[in-house]
Amino acid sequence: MKHILIRFLNTIIGLLFYAIGIVITIKANIGYAPWDVFHVGLVNKTGLSLGAISIIVGLAIVILVTILKEKLGLGTVSNMVFIGLFIDVIFPHVPVSNNPILGTVMLIAGLLIISIGSYFYIKSAFGCGPRDSLMVALARRTKLPVGICRIIIELLATFTGWLLGGMVGFGTVISAIGIGFCIQLVFKLFRFDVTSVKHETLGETWKAVRNAMREKPNG
Repeated sequence: MKHILIRFLNTIIGLLFYAIGIVITIKANIGYAPWDVFHVGLVNKTGLSLGAISIIVGLAIVILVTILKEKLGLGTVSNMVFIGLFIDVIFPHVPVSNNPILGTVMLIAGLLIISIGSYFYIKSAFGCGPRDSLMVALARRTKLPVGICRIIIELLATFTGWLLGGMVGFGTVISAIGIGFCIQLVFKLFRFDVTSVKHETLGETWKAVRNAMREKPNG
């Protein structure tokens, strides 16, 4: 049970870092990351908070991938809920950059923080986030490479968000290209092999919790 709780703590730490990174990249004010273009576009149209929109979009994706018969994990649900909650807490406390150079520094820092969050979140092995699950579901249904499916999804998110009023700029390009390099750098620094992680489904996690609760203390 202690091991499960430590893994869940890693998940929460990772999602907190992820939310901090998202807020910093948005406040960099030089163009949002693809999904954030979509989220901010919806904020502009609905008047809801960014965190609330993140949760609503995550819930819609979870429902969709469930219909497509993808397996969900505790990490999937936690991602959907906690990132949005953390964003709304953090957002008012990060100033907006009005300088392109400072904005670029903020953006890169945000991408590195997101990558650190990804490390903690992925190593907990509780499953993919909703948007990654959507990418996997599309790849399974279309038989296209995963990379192509990710590009399609993020281009659609960017274009739709731009139509809704989300900011697209050179920061969007930096985010789309730079996140892969930042993740690779962080994983190398932590000596983390992402291919060695076997993610649990919600059912498997629940079974592990029940088994842990039934175990009698030694002695």
